[in-house]
Amino acid sequence: MSAPILDGVLDHGSVEIHHADNLAVTPRLADGSFTLVYLDPPFNTGRTRSKAVESALRAPAAEATPDAEEPLVPASEPPRDPAMLVFPDEEEESAPVPVVQRGFHGREYARLRGDLRTYDDRFDDYWAFLEPRLEEAWRLLADDGTLYLHLDYREVHYAKVMCDALFGRERFLNELIWAYDYGAKTRRRWPTKHETILVYVKNPAAYFFDSDAVDREPYMAPGLVTPEKAARGKLPTDVWWHTIVPTTGREKTGYPTQKPEGVLRRMVQASSRPGDRVLDMFAGSGTLGAVAAPLGRHSVLIDDNADAVAVMRQRLAAFAV
Repeated sequence: MSAPILDGVLDHGSVEIHHADNLAVTPRLADGSFTLVYLDPPFNTGRTRSKAVESALRAPAAEATPDAEEPLVPASEPPRDPAMLVFPDEEEESAPVPVVQRGFHGREYARLRGDLRTYDDRFDDYWAFLEPRLEEAWRLLADDGTLYLHLDYREVHYAKVMCDALFGRERFLNELIWAYDYGAKTRRRWPTKHETILVYVKNPAAYFFDSDAVDREPYMAPGLVTPEKAARGKLPTDVWWHTIVPTTGREKTGYPTQKPEGVLRRMVQASSRPGDRVLDMFAGSGTLGAVAAPLGRHSVLIDDNADAVAVMRQRLAAFAV
């Protein structure tokens, strides 16, 4: 369904809502059909177990010269194959033997089975869950497209290493920090009041980014710039100060983990054009669609939670197809 055109200008975009696991929907979507893909997966909890640890090192390309050879990039990913489990009485004295596997873009990775360590089992299950979804997101991303991965401080370091291995380290564009100061504060450590968004681009030489379209923000010290600059405001940096969704605000849906429209609006404004398609694979309350449609973008929203889908259908009824 196309958005209506009024006087040659796109009036608003459409919203397509899917109630399903995202891996059941994405195979039906065409390669490279989205300019922006946003993933805000559920944050991770679990229990502690002992399992083997693998590390991945990117193998140099066969045609690389010693001067141009790319540094090896480590990637952390616990094994998911039970056969890879190593128990103390089964460990061998010899050095581990690397196994070369092929990843994205034809790159090869040498996988080494490491020593038995104790770590949080949640990472094994979580990354087994997330990795195929990242692979699908990358397949669906247009050549000029941008992927935004939204996580908290517990997962983002693992995600950075994994995404570098999957996509290529040179495709990493930004680490965005969404900072807020609201809610309960612990007295036993520094209160955690931020979330992290990793930004990757499909083609570092051709990605779309429109800084002029982004809503500007006030200077923190307007007296240090000219009156003209102070009136115009400045482009946001990679630290975004933005409150959480107000409990009594207009955009509040009551859905837990709802993200503020202002945070997602910046992504849509900068990394897509009117008429482009954007995708949210963990759509929740549908905030991406809520900001994309008025900006003339067409969004595809996927969630397997019936409550989330009910919230989206009510919130986005004016734009739904």
